Amino acid sequence: MPRFGSFDRRNYETVPAREGYAQWAETYEQTIKHDMDVWLLEELQSVDWNAVRRCADLGCGTGRSAAWLASRGVPVIDGVDATPEMLNRARERQVFSSLYLADVCATGLPAATYDLVMTCLVDEHLADLTPLYAEAARISQNDAAYVLVGFHPFFIMATGMPTHFKAGHGEPVAIETHVHLLSDHVTAALAAGWRLAELREQVIDDRWVKTKPSWAAYRDVPISFACVWRR
Repeated sequence: MPRFGSFDRRNYETVPAREGYAQWAETYEQTIKHDMDVWLLEELQSVDWNAVRRCADLGCGTGRSAAWLASRGVPVIDGVDATPEMLNRARERQVFSSLYLADVCATGLPAATYDLVMTCLVDEHLADLTPLYAEAARISQNDAAYVLVGFHPFFIMATGMPTHFKAGHGEPVAIETHVHLLSDHVTAALAAGWRLAELREQVIDDRWVKTKPSWAAYRDVPISFACVWRR
């Protein structure tokens, strides 16, 4: 697996994920745009959102993805996150049936329960993908879908940009970032019994540049991806 340090061009102060998201929680909603994940979710064709009965949102953060799922008619959403500050924000949305403070790779959720498992913008903070895919498989029903949206490895490598935010002192702070090739996802998923049903990639296009003009220099570079896995 490539090391992020081989590509890092920013040399920001770097903190672990839990510490970083605790600091970022207050301003996260103003920073992350729908371009990263929601646009991709809306493009997926292999998931009937209206038919979903129960979803586990692993790494639910402030509840952005869950709010989108609720707007598509998903009736029961259980959220898991390792950062209390993010869960506090998620609770304010009032779209979750329950919220749990836990590791996404060891959730404590009941086995064989969910017909949809979701993970958005989390995998780059994990050193190893294998436990994530295994945990998603453990809590999923046999006919479940696992939807994973990630920070595209090509973007990380091409730009040397980690996941980062502006801290209270006004300087950028990076959250520990790992580079996972798409083949790493396939290897971990297959080992857990998943098969790939759909793959979408979001490039920085005119629509993206319109919302964030400063990123025009990255036009046509893939920024995020979405996989749909089936059991």
